Amino acid sequence: MNHVLSLIIFVAAICVLPQFAHGEIAHPEKWYQENWCREQSGQIEAILPDKTRCDCLTHDHAIEFDFGPKWAEAIGQALYYGLQTGKQPGIVLIIRQPSDYKYWLRLNSTIEHYHLPIQTWKIEH
Repeated sequence: MNHVLSLIIFVAAICVLPQFAHGEIAHPEKWYQENWCREQSGQIEAILPDKTRCDCLTHDHAIEFDFGPKWAEAIGQALYYGLQTGKQPGIVLIIRQPSDYKYWLRLNSTIEHYHLPIQTWKIEH
């Protein structure tokens, strides 16, 4: 039994200690979504006509939230939210560490190259 408890503590430490090394605990996507969307007076998890959910719906934008590595997926979702709502698609990209900045560049260079009507914002730590 002691070995099992030791293993659980060891695994938990491996998962949590890297977050402390950066000086903070990582938050789930929903935490960023709720805080940012409230600041923008938006509607969180807005239900669209086809019963899908838009992460944040503001007066002008239908917004998808994603962490940096999911930048490409965010483009498709944002465009679809815009189609469903008639609002401008938007993406809030969450940059958790300096090495994630490359995803911000990839996102915006793709949007610019293809002249996509997507507004972008980033949240950095």
